Amino acid sequence: MTAGGNTARRDTWPEDLIGPVQKLPACQELWVALSGGLDSSLLLHVVAAAYPRVRALHINHQLQSNHDQTERACIDLCAGLGVELQVRRVNVATGAGSLEESARAARYEVFREVLGDNDLLLMAHHADDQAETVLFRLLRGTGVNGLAGMPVSRSLGRGHLYRPWLGVSRSRLEQVAREQGVSWAEDPSNQSEVHDRNYLRHSVMPGLKQRWPGLLKRVAHSARACAESETLSQRLAELQWQSCGDDKGRIRLAPFSALGRIERRNLVRWWIHGRGLPVPALSDWCSALDQLLHAGSDRTPEIRGDGFCIRRYRDHLYLVPQVAIPVGPRPLLPGQVMEWGWWTLRLMPASQSATTEAACPEIRVSTRQGGERIRFGSNLPSRSLKTWMQEQGVPPWERAALPLVYEVSAAGEAWIAIGDLWCSEQYSGGAHAAGWRLIVERDCD
Repeated sequence: MTAGGNTARRDTWPEDLIGPVQKLPACQELWVALSGGLDSSLLLHVVAAAYPRVRALHINHQLQSNHDQTERACIDLCAGLGVELQVRRVNVATGAGSLEESARAARYEVFREVLGDNDLLLMAHHADDQAETVLFRLLRGTGVNGLAGMPVSRSLGRGHLYRPWLGVSRSRLEQVAREQGVSWAEDPSNQSEVHDRNYLRHSVMPGLKQRWPGLLKRVAHSARACAESETLSQRLAELQWQSCGDDKGRIRLAPFSALGRIERRNLVRWWIHGRGLPVPALSDWCSALDQLLHAGSDRTPEIRGDGFCIRRYRDHLYLVPQVAIPVGPRPLLPGQVMEWGWWTLRLMPASQSATTEAACPEIRVSTRQGGERIRFGSNLPSRSLKTWMQEQGVPPWERAALPLVYEVSAAGEAWIAIGDLWCSEQYSGGAHAAGWRLIVERDCD
């Protein structure tokens, strides 16, 4: 433990620390992310003085030799302040990848689980953290969005994250903590320069601050400028989507091709981010999009991302999430929700008289095996399913995954639906003939 003193609530704190805390947005529950270190321990003291009800959340990553002592210190601190504390222990993957990133992912997963509707989680990031973040991202070659640094607030799970002290330096926090006798636990890993952020903190930032005393303010100014630029880029993408996007979530090639190369890149990155997917770190986005747009009609160009790809078919670009396609045939039972690739299927009773499972016909779901023919009406000739899907503009990658639904009876098998493209009148609308209604939806519906 460092410093020390009485942990009782105090009524007065410096205005530069308590002022931002007193201006928090309205919320249902107020939380403080408590690591046990200087910054979060001081934040909890100040917040507890400003609000009658606050809760703390401590994530024990179980990575440091003193993690039990740190957890105990958090328990004692909250007991002294009369603050309810929730402790969560997590197991951090220590295999491939960055240990720091794995710990952060585990920590934020707990945050998302704990926060309820309109809850607010406070984090004690300060001006030095912001400067280190911007510099670290600059060295990694990030774009304007990354150089905007950490936002003051953003959504997190069902609630929101808020950083009231991004404009306060760490030296100021330490000064106040020592003057007020606030105790905190030291993380031994913070001194190791094996981690990139610690190297920046201990070996790079001190020299930069000495050379440029106003460094934190300069970096904060640049970060705000980048944030404003990113906001304008997002707004431009939203406006251009109105002419380039369609109601199926695709990009129409004709208006998209008329955009400038930078505008095309901006729109596609916005498109990916809007679907909740990570934007690929391509070295040359413009070249990749040019290849996607101008490849011959016999080619199948694509841009691959983490868990998805962007593909071109006919007059559109498609954002195709990576999904597992079930192996059929599988029975579709009443009331069951069946996930099938990009589709969801349900069989629901159309009336009270068809609510028992015994009254339900045998329904199965499968995929193409090749050579299927289908009749769309009793008085119509059968047609090749392959030809029909081509006429409907079904992209090649969807044809093998499309759920084919059929009814099994003593008379044999009869097709009743082809994905979300066609459904027999016996199982759609009022479904008077079959007594059951088949609902097939896509993930973009």
